[in-house]
Parts: sequence; structure tokens; C-alpha cells
Amino acid sequence: MTSRLELSALDRAKVVGHLEAGYPDEACGILLGRAHAAGAVVDEVILVANAREESRHNRYVIPPSEVLAAQKRARALGGDIVGYFHSHPDHPAQPSEFDREHAWPGSSYLIVAVRQGQAEDVRSWRLSDDRERFFEETVLEKGVSSWP
Repeated sequence: MTSRLELSALDRAKVVGHLEAGYPDEACGILLGRAHAAGAVVDEVILVANAREESRHNRYVIPPSEVLAAQKRARALGGDIVGYFHSHPDHPAQPSEFDREHAWPGSSYLIVAVRQGQAEDVRSWRLSDDRERFFEETVLEKGVSSWP
């Protein structure tokens, strides 16, 4: 299955800066935009504080109130929540089993590997409809055919 996630260079920088600032803990946020047959286009990113109280170095929680507020914002923009983003401090930008167990099919999951406080890999994933595995999406700069 081929899918792509498109976001502006400014939004990508905003995501990366937020995730680097959260190091050594996982940091997180929400992607607002428009879904289409080939993936999603991000129109806005919402930076969220990790509300998890323990194991913050390898887990994150986005409070339901933040998701509800993001949903309202997305609808006001004529879109929806198209995905979520989080960091993997000192680990690869690949979904964990925990990520798979808590993911929803149809949403994009942008994961950034942050090593020693610096982002080194940005990848996006979608969960299969049977919830068995993730497949990688292509991350593109909005309006450009490929990321520089």
C-alpha cells in the first residue's frame, strides 16, 4: 500500500523543534489537515505537552481534552485530525509494539528519532486495517514532489 504525508517545511521544522526541546523525554503533538485517497495533507500542527507521569522517556500521553480541542480546530479549518507525531529519544524512528497497540488505522504517525537532543530521522507510518503491522508512508514537502 502506498501512502504519503505532506507537510510544509515550516510545519516540519515546528514538529522537529518541539520534539528536540522535549528530549530526553518523548514529546508529542497532533496533525490537522485533509485526508485523501493517497494519504494526508497537513494544514496545521498542534504542539502538546506529554501528560504521561511515568516512563516519559519512552511513552507519551495526549489528554482527551487536547484531542477534543484539536478536533474542534480541525473542523473550523474544514479538515480533521489526520495523525499524530512523537519522538523516539535515542531510538529509531520506527513504531514500537506499544505504538502499534495504541494506533488507529487511517491515521498517520510521524515519528522522529532524536539522538542526544538532535533530530536525525523523520518517518511516517500508517497502521494496516487489520491492525497487524505498520507500513511506511512517504513524507513530502507540501507542494513539492519530494523532500530535499
